Amino acid sequence: MAGGSLYNDDEGGGITDINVTPFVDVVLVILVVFIVTAKLIVARGVEVDKPKAATGGEITAPMKISVTEKGELYVNSDKFTDDRAAVEQIKKLVASSTKPKAIIAGSRVGPYGNVMRAIDLAQAGGVTSIALENVPLGP
Repeated sequence: MAGGSLYNDDEGGGITDINVTPFVDVVLVILVVFIVTAKLIVARGVEVDKPKAATGGEITAPMKISVTEKGELYVNSDKFTDDRAAVEQIKKLVASSTKPKAIIAGSRVGPYGNVMRAIDLAQAGGVTSIALENVPLGP
């Protein structure tokens, strides 16, 4: 039969092929949503007025320890008033990681001792790799 349609069988039946294009479109949309939300999940923490520096880069870690200018301590957005409770929480997070890493964010205007306290608590909790968070200098 000359000029027949590609999707018609010779017996005159309906379309029997599965069209996977809509499925691929949906999977790609879900992938984009996952990529966007993964960035938000990793970047959780408390907003601190961080110092600016010309060097440094984007670092991700499962643990973020933040210290405000008043000395308030946060571990992954959870506020701790007791250092022992903060160390216990850090130990729980360290136990779920093969190479424990933490990002410490200290206030630009707060005392330097607050940042040192956060570093000491992270090391007491078993963290082996520590990064200090900063804000890159603008143009």
